[in-house]
Amino acid sequence: MTPNAITPTRAQDFPEWYQQVIRAADLAESSPVRGCMTIKPNGYAIWEGLQAAFDREIKAMGVRNAYFPLLIPLSYFSREAQHVDGFAKECAVVTHHRLEAGPDGGLQPAAPLEEPLVVRPTSEMIIGDAMARWVQSYRDLPLKLNQWANVMRWEMRPRLFLRTSEFLWQEGHNAFATADEADADARAVLDMYVRVAREVLALPSIPGRKTEDETFPGAEVTYTFEMMMQDGKALQSGTSHHMGQNFARSCGIKYQDKDGREQYAHTTSWGVSSRLIGALIMTHADDDGLVLPPRIAPEQVAILPITKSPDAALTEHCQALAEQLRAAGIRAEVDARDMRTPDKIWGALKRGVPLRVEIGGREAAAGTVTHVRRDLGRGSKATAPVQHFLGAARGLLDEVQQNLLARAEQRLRENTHDTEDLDGFFAHGTGFARAPASVLQDPSFTEVKKRHGVTPRCMPFADGGESVIIARAY
Repeated sequence: MTPNAITPTRAQDFPEWYQQVIRAADLAESSPVRGCMTIKPNGYAIWEGLQAAFDREIKAMGVRNAYFPLLIPLSYFSREAQHVDGFAKECAVVTHHRLEAGPDGGLQPAAPLEEPLVVRPTSEMIIGDAMARWVQSYRDLPLKLNQWANVMRWEMRPRLFLRTSEFLWQEGHNAFATADEADADARAVLDMYVRVAREVLALPSIPGRKTEDETFPGAEVTYTFEMMMQDGKALQSGTSHHMGQNFARSCGIKYQDKDGREQYAHTTSWGVSSRLIGALIMTHADDDGLVLPPRIAPEQVAILPITKSPDAALTEHCQALAEQLRAAGIRAEVDARDMRTPDKIWGALKRGVPLRVEIGGREAAAGTVTHVRRDLGRGSKATAPVQHFLGAARGLLDEVQQNLLARAEQRLRENTHDTEDLDGFFAHGTGFARAPASVLQDPSFTEVKKRHGVTPRCMPFADGGESVIIARAY
């Protein structure tokens, strides 16, 4: 049997397998700056799909996109003590501007800044400062803003897409007149995240509330959705925070109500990031490489002309098929590169293209195509007349999407277990432990967390806050 494309396999070394999948699919690489990554075109195309899917839903919620500065005065962070304490160890700080020649002939910083500037780890304070100017009356509320941006958090143990010092995300910041409106908004945003991740990325999750100790610095409540990766670990995939009036007081976001009284607004903050690409890899990929759900795949169908030497007529035939697929709203590409057919096949496998089509001279003459579903592995080849395939292509892609979701849901379901014996559970297995919420108050829980490297992930909405999910996590 042909060896797997990825070495080591998931079973042999899951962390290294993850890195090799990224390399084989040509998604990203480490940059010269420690902890940062260069996202290559294949990886960025996935990010563009994620961005488009979430941006549509964000705008449908009445949120408008804006952009705010990358550099934030240090004094802004000092306004909110909990917030600055939560991010202090992750902040990158600019202290000088301008370079000049040093005594050794190299360059060195020249002039210190009057006030240090923090490279944004998050934008509550700088956006809150703008909101304080933009909100004057109850008529200015709600104010709903979002930005697509990069942020900097100085990671000690970086890993591509999962934890890097610089990463891409969207961060929404909304302001409301009442606490009830703000909390409802934070929950509605989380519901949107869960739905898009499930429907577009085929990523199921457990939504819930973070415990008090895991709540975002400065927030009153943090809502999260937790996903299970193939190794049984949890991945926090996005959060939505009800900030109460904490940041409104720090930033001076005040408005005059209908009775002419001055009130502080209630704010929310929410975001998902390029970490979701890591979730896609660790949920769906196999030992031959990336496996992408069709709705997020930049290339849904890869058409490969099967020939030993360049064949213009066959390439034209394949291009015509691609055009018909595109006319049906399917993202199709022809791999007409002058290279060995096996290399093209392995390339499509490693990139995770959901549907691969192979057409040789005989198929072209007979009016047929051979197609292979990526989710079913190498043994799923089928041959069909061209017109039949064109009529079935959308349905095949939908089947791939549904199958990937079903597999991920089954994994989540089968590896989530009710238990009160957390020490025994993590000593002998992996996955999610669902325990009574009362364990959080048990003095022995601190030792269990330390011994097994686990944390409380969320208190699921489905259980009404009566239980808590505990797991090892990324």
